[in-house]
Amino acid sequence: MSASISCSDRANRALRALRRGELFSKDAIRALGEECSEEFFRIVIESLSDSFDASQVEIYEHLMRVWIPQARPGVAVPVVPRRVETVYVLSRVTLGSDIKITSAILDAMKRRFADARIVLVGGRKSAELFAADRRLEHLEADYPRSGPVSARIGFAHELRDRLATGHRIVVDPDSRMTQLGLIPVCEPENYFHFPSRTAGGESSANLTELTNGWLKKTFGTSGEAYVAPETVSIDHQGPVASVSLGVGGNEIKRVGNVFEAGLIRMLADRYRTVWVDRGAGAEEAQRVTAAASGVADRVRFWEGSFAGFASIIAQSHFFAGYDSAGQHAAAAAGIPLIAIFAGAGSKRFRDRWAPYGPGPAFVMDADEVSPDVLLDELVRRLPRHTRFD
Repeated sequence: MSASISCSDRANRALRALRRGELFSKDAIRALGEECSEEFFRIVIESLSDSFDASQVEIYEHLMRVWIPQARPGVAVPVVPRRVETVYVLSRVTLGSDIKITSAILDAMKRRFADARIVLVGGRKSAELFAADRRLEHLEADYPRSGPVSARIGFAHELRDRLATGHRIVVDPDSRMTQLGLIPVCEPENYFHFPSRTAGGESSANLTELTNGWLKKTFGTSGEAYVAPETVSIDHQGPVASVSLGVGGNEIKRVGNVFEAGLIRMLADRYRTVWVDRGAGAEEAQRVTAAASGVADRVRFWEGSFAGFASIIAQSHFFAGYDSAGQHAAAAAGIPLIAIFAGAGSKRFRDRWAPYGPGPAFVMDADEVSPDVLLDELVRRLPRHTRFD
């Protein structure tokens, strides 16, 4: 425990100092990334990246140059080759961003290259989100989300060797696999990188919109975010709601136990069935089970893959949940939804990551109002046709 606290303290001190403009020696940066890699990425790297601030992106690149000294590939605007046999699209590693950003790129690549192989490069969980899309292929590549920075850098170099030579291009949606575009995984003339952290400047544009703007400019076509998991059969007797209260271990994204119980109770009063994701199990499963204890006759729990729950979301009449992959699955499927953002670093972060799709979506800022006010607003925002006797 003491080692963990020490690493958190070191990472938080480093972040504050970096934002003040203080410089660190390469040895100090390397020590933090190798000895406290989890905290280095979670506290320092993610905070810098999630700012969507060009100056903080520069700080990020300064840090990572300790491990990646080579310059960025030297072709400013690569030209799309006349002949393309294979399009490799890199996963963004996290499921929500693979729905919100990567899937739009996959859709655009299918439209732009009708005769090419379209290959998603990533882990099994990401591939499961598109398992029913027979046009896609999958190249298994499990990015190490733990361990020292040097091991994560080594992954990218190994990945380059795995991507076949020949008439192919690599599309990088700002993936952690390449450390956000810093490590080349093919020749620069065949590499297309979407700079998600600086695209849009200081505007309030959504990341899905920005992705499509880049796709249109680069490839002459755009795409729609989508999910295509294998179908999970559910009972459609009456209206169905789905709920995701997972926060990936980041407790600042939660509103609290009383709010979560009130949310599920409110939905159970209006929907015949409320599907609740038990997430990764353990503490999270216990928490959502307790939140649903007062309305157990209306609630059904999902304990399988997230792709399975995404299928349930896509069959629902309404979705509610914290800022997570669930909101992006609902948005892509056109399901009416309410997303609750707590602990967001900035308004720009909420604007960038807000759910975006063809259905009605409402974002609630949980940092601005009390849990009781949140619940009252949720009641007001629920689709009226769902109430039943």
